[in-house]
Amino acid sequence: MLAAARAAFAERGFDGASIRGIAGAADVDPALVHHYFGTKDKLFLAAVEAPADPDDLLPDVLAAPPDARGAAVVRMVLHVWDGPARPAVLALVRSAITHEFSAKLLREFVLAKIIRRVVGSLDMPVGEREARGALVASQVIGLVVSRYVLRLEPLASASADEVVAAVGPTVQRYLTGDVDLPGRRD
Repeated sequence: MLAAARAAFAERGFDGASIRGIAGAADVDPALVHHYFGTKDKLFLAAVEAPADPDDLLPDVLAAPPDARGAAVVRMVLHVWDGPARPAVLALVRSAITHEFSAKLLREFVLAKIIRRVVGSLDMPVGEREARGALVASQVIGLVVSRYVLRLEPLASASADEVVAAVGPTVQRYLTGDVDLPGRRD
């Protein structure tokens, strides 16, 4: 079931994959998928081997005032990476860097389960959400690779508060500030 789910999510994304389709590909009854995983969200988390559940992390981000969401996003990322999930997240990122299939799963996880929810919570035209989400993802991924994979100093040894103060405003600008959005034709 997990192999079929990974293939479906990588090929069609979270929104395009269905429990029924995944069950059919695994040659099992959809009720069996529901029995083991409950919901499509839980199946997705198992399929990507997510070390943390965004449903546990995003309420704090989404509860932050819109003009403080950038800092809240950075704080959430640091919380995950500085916690016990770090080895699993590091393995997931390293795998995504070298394997396209893993990259598709990680991309779908980051975009569908985290970035779209954060950007979607803000009052903006629908057309801006994708571009702003991509900019936020670029900053967060750059932070993760610089701090935890490459261990660039002084970023690698900076306190969480220092990183939030340095990176949060950039993420905030990408979320709500004045930016020349990629893909936008005026």
